[in-house]
Amino acid sequence: MFRNATAICLHLVGPLRGKKSGASLTRCLHQTLTMAKRLQARRLDGIDHNPWVEFVKLASEEADVVNLGQGFPDFSPPEFAVEAFQHAVSGDFMLNQYTKAFGYPPLTKILASFFGKLLGQEIDPLKNVLVTVGAYGALFTAFQALVDEGDEVIIVEPFFDCYEPMTLMAGGRPVFVSLKPSPIQKGEPDSSSNWQLDPTELASKFTSRTKAFILNTPNNPLGKVFSREELELVASLCQQHDVVCITDEVYQWLVFDGFQHISIASLPGMWERTLTIGSAGKTFSVTGWKVGWVLGPDRLMKHLRTVHQNSIYHCATQCQAAVAQSFEREQLHFGQPSSYFVQFPQYIQRCRDHMIQSLQSVGLRPVIPQASYFLITDISDFKNKMPDLPGAANELYDRRFVKWMIKNKGLMAIPVSTFISVPHQKFFDHYIRFCFVKGEHGQRVEWRKWKQQKQEEKKKWKDLKMTKKLERQRAQEEQAKGQHEEEAAAQSEERGLVHAVVSALCQDRVREDAPETLMSE
Repeated sequence: MFRNATAICLHLVGPLRGKKSGASLTRCLHQTLTMAKRLQARRLDGIDHNPWVEFVKLASEEADVVNLGQGFPDFSPPEFAVEAFQHAVSGDFMLNQYTKAFGYPPLTKILASFFGKLLGQEIDPLKNVLVTVGAYGALFTAFQALVDEGDEVIIVEPFFDCYEPMTLMAGGRPVFVSLKPSPIQKGEPDSSSNWQLDPTELASKFTSRTKAFILNTPNNPLGKVFSREELELVASLCQQHDVVCITDEVYQWLVFDGFQHISIASLPGMWERTLTIGSAGKTFSVTGWKVGWVLGPDRLMKHLRTVHQNSIYHCATQCQAAVAQSFEREQLHFGQPSSYFVQFPQYIQRCRDHMIQSLQSVGLRPVIPQASYFLITDISDFKNKMPDLPGAANELYDRRFVKWMIKNKGLMAIPVSTFISVPHQKFFDHYIRFCFVKGEHGQRVEWRKWKQQKQEEKKKWKDLKMTKKLERQRAQEEQAKGQHEEEAAAQSEERGLVHAVVSALCQDRVREDAPETLMSE
């Protein structure tokens, strides 16, 4: 026993040999004990960097930077939602306690009723609805419940940035397929509806290992609303290859210009293989409440409930009660002019249009979104004029541009390469994303000042080009003058040589013709 104790002591004290006498024995032993093993789980490898943290930190280091990067409103939620929350907090004291683990019963009931009509399904509040900590929590629960080691998950890019790390954490392998813009006429604005999936490329991504297809409609960051034809193509491939569709539809009520959102779960044969995810934060402009939900068939939902009961277990009761009351109110007004789902997108469309005009006024080229909180804008013109912005070696241009914009324009956006898989990022580094669901903050942006600066820079550039043109003209004139002088000197020299030859010949002739007497004299 003593020999074993001695061996242990020697093993622990061994690393202390050679250290200064003042070193702390406790600290050194602590380091020896805590640094020997790997700490983080391997499923965290490569997903520790978060662009939101990075760019929000950069913006906070500068004075008066306007945050048009993050997706949250800067105005009050609808009055009925605020009142519902106040009532939940100050009313029934039992709302301060646990409710049902899978959802506050009045909320699961109204969600089942409300979305059952939209999806054409008889939805059971107990079997087909799960309330989660935001749509983020719904996504995480779905990935953990359904994606296994080695499963392939098809992700449409640009994609909301959590899809890839959630796939990796579950042990899956992300497979990416890109939306690509169709050609447009020069001078015409681009639209998110022009960005399409190539049917052949899409079909090639489905294999025997494909477990899930991640659909985000309306899409973040692009603002694209997938058409019925596009959804039918996805549905056909999912059914053909026996694939689950996880559809993120948090922006379904923010659709503009007469476009229509269609839930893929409403298509024939898709309810039984689809998880439909929604968000109270995006629905009622209350992102801080963190209430989301998943709708789907019991054969899928039972696995999500297993993850939920062994992780989150329960969501804030009072927030759920407020969301339930808000939906109850909206169900009474649904489809009428008094409906919040009618009024809110009209207001947000005006915000979008203001943002588009502002961006265009400073030389940016926005891609007009059909829906959501966001738009992306093409910065190719700036990339051509300012290709050498400061930044780390091999840093993508959209990241360098956003950093330049934070520092020089007091404005924060998000680089679109954040929403793209690493191999494809270089093809999308001339886009950045703005959030236009901003009232006060959107108005604080000094677009007029930026436009004036742009005009001044344009004038400077024009003056510089004129100066360089004049310098080239002067240089050409000097060169022509010098060439003329050289030619004149050469001609003069030639004439002098001819004159000398002629003179010499004349003198020789005079000598030949002179009388001999004169010659003798």
